[in-house]
Amino acid sequence: MIPRSRTVSLLALGAICLTGCSTEVPSEPKLKPLTLKEQVSHVTKSSDGYVVNWAGVLANDNPWHFGEHVVATIVGRDAGGHEVVRMDQPLDAVPPGGELAFTGHANAEHKPVKVSIEYRPAQWRTAARVPSAFRPFPVTRVQTLPQKDGSVVVTGYVGNPYRLPAGSLVVNALVRDRDGKLLGGGSTFVDDVKPGRTPRFVLTVEGLPGKAKPADAEVTARTWGSTARPYEELALGGAVPLHTIKPSMPPFAVDRGSSALTEHKE
Repeated sequence: MIPRSRTVSLLALGAICLTGCSTEVPSEPKLKPLTLKEQVSHVTKSSDGYVVNWAGVLANDNPWHFGEHVVATIVGRDAGGHEVVRMDQPLDAVPPGGELAFTGHANAEHKPVKVSIEYRPAQWRTAARVPSAFRPFPVTRVQTLPQKDGSVVVTGYVGNPYRLPAGSLVVNALVRDRDGKLLGGGSTFVDDVKPGRTPRFVLTVEGLPGKAKPADAEVTARTWGSTARPYEELALGGAVPLHTIKPSMPPFAVDRGSSALTEHKE
């Protein structure tokens, strides 16, 4: 017969082993894949063949992770199904809970009649700061100017909400008609965007269909690169305060529902 004291000891060791010796590793939260909100492509004639133009928007529904090393593969095929153009386009990092607008073009000797865009799955990286720290780059005074040749010139100004200067920002413009339908897009770069400065950008959107009626441009700016590092460095440096001028007016007598104390004179 096993002594009672030894039985209690064995039971205690078993309980410890069950709770502390388990090899089960906590599972990581399941991340949602990037989703394609919209895309469009057009083929236009050029002096030495054809040009394939495309634009699209990718969305990241994960609030705490960047989508990095995303690659879009554009394939164009002729009427016989033969591949006449293929291009891999590395895309910029998609911010947590945000979107990524992208545009591009490629040349082809023969006319593609079908263009498809596929995407390589993103590599996920946990954001170094809370999502609210990644503030958007403000774009102001945007003008959309249709040209006689069917292209659209988009101008405006881009700012930097952070304390550190942004080495290089990419500006994307998505052109839409009056109904909001995506027609095409274009992009340009703005370098050395310092806090408090708003450099001007000018870009041209080409390759729109002949019957298109562009009405407006949706413009966004972001850091350039397939990883989140440039964006995170700016966010870690801190944002510029929204209010930097000391108020000149006296305080309110009532503030947030409670009366302010004032000096009483007899």
